[in-house]
Order: sequence, then C-alpha cells, then structure tokens
Amino acid sequence: MVATQRRRCGRKQQTTPQPMISSLLSAALIVIGLPMFQTGVEARLADRSRVIHARTNGASRRDKNNLPIEGAAYRMGVSNSDYLNEMKQEPTPTRALKKNSVTTGSSTLQKRKDLDIIEQMNESFEDHIHRNLGQLTGCCSNNYAYSADEMCAVYGQDCESGETPSHDSGDEECTQDGLSFIGISFSVNVAHGNAYSYQLCDQFAMENIIDRNYDYVMSMDEDGWLVGGGYKSFDYSGKMPYIDSSHTELLRVGSMDVEKGGTSIEQVYSAMESVYFAPISIFPEKVKGGGGGHSGDDDGSTPSGDVTLGVSVVETYTDNANYGDYETFLDNLFNAFSAVSAGSCMDDSDTDPHVSMSRGVKFKSSEHQEGYFYSSNLEVAVWQAMYPNGVIIGSSGYASFPAGSRGNKQYVGYGNLYFFFDRANITKAFRPGRDLSDDEATYSTLYSKGYSGDYYESTTEIDFDYSGSHDDGGDWEHNPYKWNAKMAMHDMTDGWDLPPNCEQEGETFLGIPLSRKSDSSLMDTSTFQEQFDFSVLMDTNYTYISSFGTNHGWLIGEVIGNGVGSIVDKDTAHIPLFYTGTTNPDAGGIGLSDLIKIVKKIQFGTLYIKPAFVFIDDDGHIKMQFEADANSALGYLYDSLCKELGISWNYDTPYNSNGVYTNCAMHAAGDRAKYGCGNENSNQGGFCPQMTIAYSARFNSEDDAAAYLAKCNGYIDYWRSLYPSGVAVGTSQFCSGGGCLALFLNRYDLFYVFKPDLGGSWVEYGGASMAPTISPAPTAPGGCD
Repeated sequence: MVATQRRRCGRKQQTTPQPMISSLLSAALIVIGLPMFQTGVEARLADRSRVIHARTNGASRRDKNNLPIEGAAYRMGVSNSDYLNEMKQEPTPTRALKKNSVTTGSSTLQKRKDLDIIEQMNESFEDHIHRNLGQLTGCCSNNYAYSADEMCAVYGQDCESGETPSHDSGDEECTQDGLSFIGISFSVNVAHGNAYSYQLCDQFAMENIIDRNYDYVMSMDEDGWLVGGGYKSFDYSGKMPYIDSSHTELLRVGSMDVEKGGTSIEQVYSAMESVYFAPISIFPEKVKGGGGGHSGDDDGSTPSGDVTLGVSVVETYTDNANYGDYETFLDNLFNAFSAVSAGSCMDDSDTDPHVSMSRGVKFKSSEHQEGYFYSSNLEVAVWQAMYPNGVIIGSSGYASFPAGSRGNKQYVGYGNLYFFFDRANITKAFRPGRDLSDDEATYSTLYSKGYSGDYYESTTEIDFDYSGSHDDGGDWEHNPYKWNAKMAMHDMTDGWDLPPNCEQEGETFLGIPLSRKSDSSLMDTSTFQEQFDFSVLMDTNYTYISSFGTNHGWLIGEVIGNGVGSIVDKDTAHIPLFYTGTTNPDAGGIGLSDLIKIVKKIQFGTLYIKPAFVFIDDDGHIKMQFEADANSALGYLYDSLCKELGISWNYDTPYNSNGVYTNCAMHAAGDRAKYGCGNENSNQGGFCPQMTIAYSARFNSEDDAAAYLAKCNGYIDYWRSLYPSGVAVGTSQFCSGGGCLALFLNRYDLFYVFKPDLGGSWVEYGGASMAPTISPAPTAPGGCD
C-alpha cells in the first residue's frame, strides 16, 4: 500500500511512497551516519510538547473528534478525514502482520520476517533510537485471539490441574481454619515505631531484641519485625506500617464462622467472662532461629527462617492445691467454651507459648547471625536476672479496644488476657480475678520505675543454651554477586537477596495502582481505577479456600469480620514494575526526593495493561499475570527506569541527568523489557507485570483449586474481550486521562503519582495508613455485630 502524508507545518507537501520497512531502514542508516553519538544517553523520549501544542492549538489532546493519540493516523485524521477512512478500511502492512500473527487453534506464534528485521534493528540501536510516544498507545495486540487458558500455557504456567498444596483439617465438622486466639500481649510503643502501637508491656524492652538498624540482618518478609513497636510509614525499609503485634497465644480459637465449625465472637466473650483466672506470670526463655521458609537452604542462596522469643508460663499453686493455677484455668476455660457450644475448629489443647518476632529472616552471614543471637539473648539474660520467677505482664497506661475506639479508653493494668481477632487487632481485654500481690507488683513495675540499671551492668554473660534448630548450618556468607535480574520476581513472604554494596533492604517500588475504595467507611483508601472489579476474584465465602499460610488474607480487599481471622487489610491491588529498594542513602539506597526528581523527568507514554490469566505460582501465591508486552509504553518505561535507576551490573551502568543512583534497586541497568517473562520475551529479566491476589492460599482440595482458577480465568476472558488492546486505568478524580505511574512507600502507602507525557505529578499520600492500625474488628461500628 502506498501512503501519502502531508505536513501541516510546512509550505510544501511531501509524498513518501516507501514501504514501512524501507523507511525504518533509511532512518537507521541516517542515525548510523550521525557523528555525535554519545555513550551515555538519557533514557527518555524527545520532548513533543511543541508538536502537541501546534497540532491542537493548545486545546486538549482529545479535542479533535475525541480521537486517541495514534501517531500518523491521528495527525492525518485531523487534517484529512478521507485518509482516516482509508486507514480504517484497508489495514497497513503492520496491522496485517499483527492480525495474522496468531494461528487459530494453536499455541504457536508465526514468525514474522519483516518484524524480525525491525527487531534486529532495535537491538542494534536500542539505546539511540527513541520510539514515538504515539506509537505506544495500547498494548498486547499480538495475543488478542488467545484465551486466558492459552495465555497461561504460552507463559509456561499451569492454570488447569489444581496441583497445589491443599488442606484437610482432619475434622469433618471444621471446614475452615482460623487465626483468632486468646493470648497475652507484649506490645510496646517506642519512638521509632508506629505511633498507634499499644503500650501493654512495661516489663520487657522488646525493642532491644530486634535489629532495626540492620547491623546483623540483611532482609525479612514484607512485615519486618512484628515486635518492638511496629513501623512508621516512612521507614527506610518500606515495611508494612503495622502496629506492634507481639503476643503469645494461649488458646487458638480458630475460625469465627459458625457455619464452618467456628466459634462466634459472642461465644468467645461469654466463655471468657465466665472463667476466673489469676494473673499469669511469664518467664523469658531465649531468642532462637529456625522454622519458617528456609528459602535458601537447598539452592545455595542465603538461608532464611523465623526468629522467635521462647517464653513459658510459670505455674503457681494456691493454698497448697494439687493442681496449678494455670492448669486449673485451662480446664475451666475448655469447659466454658463447651458450655457455650463452641465450634469444632477450636484447638483441643493450649498452644506452646512463644512470640513470633519476624519471618523469612536472612542474615548477612553466619557470623552476623551468631552476633545477633548473642546480642538479643544477652538482653534476655538481663530479663531473667530481673525476673527469676517470671513476671506478670501489663502496663500502668490506658488503651482502647479495639484500637482507635473513641471514648473507650480504659486503664490497662496487669495480668490481662486479650482476645485477638487477628494478630494486629485486639478487640477485648479480660481482667484477672484478683489484684497483684505486693511482690508481684514490685517486679511488674521494676523496669518502668527505672530500677533496671544495676541488672544491665551486672549481667555480662549468658548462662543458658540459646541454640536453635537453624544454627547448625556451618559457616556461610551472603554472596551479593549471585544476584540476578530475575530476583525482582520476589516472594514477599521471604527476605531479599541483596545486590552488591546494598546494606539495607527496601520495599519501595514504582508501579500501577489498581485498588478501589472499600464499601466500609472504616477503610482509609481511595479508588484509583474503575476499569476492573477484582472483588469477583475473592472467595469470601471460602467455597474453595480453607485458609491462608500467612496472617494476610485477600490483598485486594479483605472482608471485615472474615471468618479466618486474617488481618483486615484495605485493598492494596497494584502491579509492581520497578523495585527501587531502601530510601536510606547511607545504606546504599536513594532518597525519596532524589528518586522523585529523576522519575519526573522520564517521559513515558500512557501505560496500558491487559490481564492475561490467574495462576498459582511456585510459592503457593495466587497471582494475576498481565501481558508483558516489551513494545508497549509499559515496556519502554521499564527500559527507561533500568537505564536511569538500575544497578551497575555486567559492565552496564545507569545514567540520569541528576547524577544520583542506588545500589539497592532489584533491577540491572542493562535489563530490558524484552528479557522479561512471556512468550515473546526471553524470560531472563525482571519485567513481568503481575498482581498478587493472596499469599499462600490453602485450598480444600486440588479439585477446588482447579475450579477456583477456572472461575477466575472466566473473568479474565471477559476483560480480555472488553479491552483487546489493553486499557489505561484511572478514574475521573484520579489520573483522569488514565495510564499513570505511582511511587509506593510500601504495599499499603501510595505516595506520589506521575502522569504520562510529562503531564505533571503530585503527592497522593493521605495522612498515613490507618488500617490495620485501627483494624476494623467485628466489634467496631460497621462490623458484624
């Protein structure tokens, strides 16, 4: 086909009869002949604002008959309606190639010789030839005829068999596991932690047994330290901004869904209020490692595991009784739950007392691991010296349950037991049946009254065995040069393997926000897109899923009063594109202000996304894969971010006009979208747009897993038909033109937004995360009772 193009800005009309490929080859030869090539080319497209202003006369870019920006098609359509009609009737060679690129009924893509030539040109001059933004409108047209199941197959995933870890509780009357429990809290409120954390433990300085400064620890899962005060939103590590949730379980109540064998919250309260119990003394045993993920134990990478504080209940005897007070309490407690017809999902015995401190922990080396456990257990040795016979936990302060309840503050006191709907959400405190004795009160206030100094000075050795199940791995050291670009596809329930010269992990990332406002007014979130309703992917009735392997449930919007007792997270749906790492420059990272300055200068086109399929990854997490189109605006943006913010790797170094870089990004300067996942890419890099729906889902059976995936991918097929060329998400109030990029401090907190085409940027952060800081429990207004 011969196309005639007219330039509106010149006096003469120019005819260009060359075919598309010949034109591109000519352009390439012209570029080759340019004498002023530079080795450091800033990764952004040329400024087109003058051209846009000229062709629109300063009006909106969509004022011309509401036409989208489509390069030559748009420009010629503005000045020549006959040309636009001709384009609609007769496809160009490029469109014909795309249309014929899929063989009907087959999962094999045809080789396209003409486009292979173009691809070779792009490989040769990738860093010097910029693609026009108008050519990047839409995405993913090559696979438009594929269904979700077919996309799953060509991406090398299994979306049909349901071969995934399933769950069988062994009790036919209990069809849903749960995490609700009765326990003791060790929560503290400290300066470097979350301001909303409870102060419920004046006896143990829990902040002294964590490594907040990363002197020993390399990385942890996204929750970080569960004890020691929690995290602020702007913590360098980018950990989830949760309150301190340290506790020890005494009794696992389990599911709260009565119809699935659970126990209602009314039954829990009734049983607890009918039971007498004396204040319970706790003795600190040791901080130990072991358990958990062990992600690196078999593949030669850095090993990981959990860190736990072992504690024990001190048995006391009243009036020379034959049975201890705690043993008597447990007998009475089980009888009380039986009297209220508690469900079969409740545990049949008390829980082994311990305090989970962190999960997926990776130390810098075996020497650092040894140093941490010595330091933390020296602190425990001080506690043992202070409380040789244990101590009753409590505080002289005030608190409201659940957190954030107005006009409900009460004196905390000592010896309380608490009902935890989830680990971050205490809904009710139960007071002991008697006050403390004078001796008990003396020990319980020893630390808060400032009498601990002598114990710290005199305790210089550890006189107990603090070895654990994960201390016998021999000598090892994290090797940062084993890092590779695929590590950007990270399991967030485990720690990172950091690249060279990075001394602190970080969860900060650039991505596409997909969350929506919850129906509950308690959820502090916003609606960032109106194109997808992901709630249809959640099994809130637990027809297919029995529980989750973490304290998190549905990441795309947990249900208030959910039966499994998952943390009531707000909707955090998003697609992470580029992990920038820690925002601590002193640890090898890049500061937030410098990061924003660099990204604001990157000119990228409107970001289109297209769902491909829902699957369960190798870690058991439910994810939605989006098409990884390396030739889309999203793929080009990934290339630009790697060029400007990626780490130096394999002789490739980043360059940006600000001259500020990071050693902690999880992407290499030489990585490109074409190296990412998918049938059109090489599957060696970090470009793989995915959205995590839930962590570690436990299905009732493999058949249920297969049925769930089939249900989800039915919705994917609908969205694929609705948006055959992808869609630029947004709302009338947020990114109204669609296709924005966002900077996330963590999975919870969206901080900054960048519009495409250098259209502006703004702070979106709305005053910190409030849930689950004030996690809406069933007892809160709007909950389930």
